[in-house]
Amino acid sequence: MNDKPPSTNGSGKTGLLKRVIRAIKGEPLSRDEIHDLLQEDEGVFEPEEKEMLSGVLDVAETQVREVMIQRSQMVVIERDQTIEEMLDVIIGSGHSRFPVIGEDRDEILGILLAKDLLKCFGDASQETLKLDSFLRPAAVIPESKRLNALLKEFRDSHNHMAIVVDEYGGVSGLLTIEDVLEEIVGEIDDEHDPEEAAFIAPDTDVDGKPCFTVRALTRIDDFNEYFRCEFTEEEDYETIGGLVMHELGRLPRLGESLEHRGFKFCVIRADKRRIDVLQVVRVARENVASVG
Repeated sequence: MNDKPPSTNGSGKTGLLKRVIRAIKGEPLSRDEIHDLLQEDEGVFEPEEKEMLSGVLDVAETQVREVMIQRSQMVVIERDQTIEEMLDVIIGSGHSRFPVIGEDRDEILGILLAKDLLKCFGDASQETLKLDSFLRPAAVIPESKRLNALLKEFRDSHNHMAIVVDEYGGVSGLLTIEDVLEEIVGEIDDEHDPEEAAFIAPDTDVDGKPCFTVRALTRIDDFNEYFRCEFTEEEDYETIGGLVMHELGRLPRLGESLEHRGFKFCVIRADKRRIDVLQVVRVARENVASVG
């Protein structure tokens, strides 16, 4: 009969566990030190566990402006749209909550839940719909709000969406509870995520020019083939996201844009570690092969 205690898979694993326990018990360790502990390759945590624990720490330091959906990318419903037009927006986006706007995107009248509109589905012949009775109050938050505080606010208020405003009170974007949770657990994909259907997809025109959403991991060769252009792979990068970072010389911020060889690249989804999705608009024909 074997009376040996269970293996700890090495003294390193035990040592790291002791240090983590010591930190939990309140002994003075900085966030950076805890990050370093989590990154030590001692076999204590699985890679997914390390990423999630790091995400918990990052949430306390991350501001809303760093992860919000930009104003230009907000899917909204206009107050004067017909039921049929509203249904087109809802079905096309696959979202469940929508800001309802008045004259422009700075006038947020409230939040419409798709399930509430379904009550009128059988009466879609109406030309217009009075939305007042269906609108939920919109939660409004500043760009500087920390994600951990916002998560608590979402939990306490039972809201799942917040409108983000800048220092002048103008709408700069929105954020959902899913966006916050993704900062902790990683990407939460569903069947409606357009960037998962294709690496490059047409989007709403910008200033009359064709616009596309492009995943940052799109390979340069695939981008060239789609747009009939001639970007060159370099030793430092193989993807379109890598090209943007190379040209800027750093990781770009959410909402930051770059014009390069006839294209404008705007970061519309990113976190502090990587670019996820770019908005791409062809702004000139110079140095770009013609599209057939």
